Amino acid sequence: MVMQKNEDTPMGLAFASSAYLLWGFLPSYMKLLAHLGPLEIVAHRIIWALPVAATVLLFLGRTRDLWAALRSTRMLGMGLVTAVLVSANWSIYIWAVTNDRAMDAALGYYINPLFSIALGALLLGERLTSLQLIAVALASAAVALLTWQAGALPLPALGMMVTWGLYALAKKQLPIGPNQGFVLEVLILLPFALGYLAWLGPQNAFPDSPWILIGCGVVTAAPLMLYANGAKGLRLSTIGILQYIAPTMILAQAIFLFGEPFEPYKIFAFSMIWAALAIYTWSMLQAMRKPN
Repeated sequence: MVMQKNEDTPMGLAFASSAYLLWGFLPSYMKLLAHLGPLEIVAHRIIWALPVAATVLLFLGRTRDLWAALRSTRMLGMGLVTAVLVSANWSIYIWAVTNDRAMDAALGYYINPLFSIALGALLLGERLTSLQLIAVALASAAVALLTWQAGALPLPALGMMVTWGLYALAKKQLPIGPNQGFVLEVLILLPFALGYLAWLGPQNAFPDSPWILIGCGVVTAAPLMLYANGAKGLRLSTIGILQYIAPTMILAQAIFLFGEPFEPYKIFAFSMIWAALAIYTWSMLQAMRKPN
């Protein structure tokens, strides 16, 4: 098998940017389902994402690789890893948004780029400059400040950071097309989702707002399939830095729509993270201008 080059492409940039813009609007949609439990919402996301993703796959005529993956123990094992990571990330995210902790969700996605940078350096041999190391140190200091002021680790943010960072890494290594890979993940998760809703019972599984629940399929499949295509055409570190599009939108909604408090120490900590992202972005742009 020919290994894909670890480099940025214009198509990868377009796909990934579109995904993060769509994810930026997701908290407002999830708020419509705040009366449901996080696991119930995740189950509906899985179930209703399948027909959307499968239709795209059929339209593109790319089902052969999916059937081959379903017959491969190795591929099923790798798909199980990515499926567990993405479902864990969804669960933490939904819990945060529906429990008036959308700011934690924003924090998790803000610090994840620096976690992705560290993973890229440690596992993929992506070299970091001194400016990039400063960026990682600044973000770490910001998390330490938030922990000290709150008296506890920001566990939802850290949980989102770890699960999404590892998902990005595992997704990049999955030897199957991005769209096929997403359908594979949903198929692996489907029995668990159906089983959970069956355990809840039909009345509890569909208490009200059925069309909003069904719409979970679109808001789940569309950005993830865009992201999956983008991840194949970008370096892990670039994927990480693009991610601050979504948390900026999430943070704005948390403050201006959901009325979550944004105390001075949080402003200072988030400013440190923004500075870290700016430093890394500058370093990345400088590296891109250099001739190969």
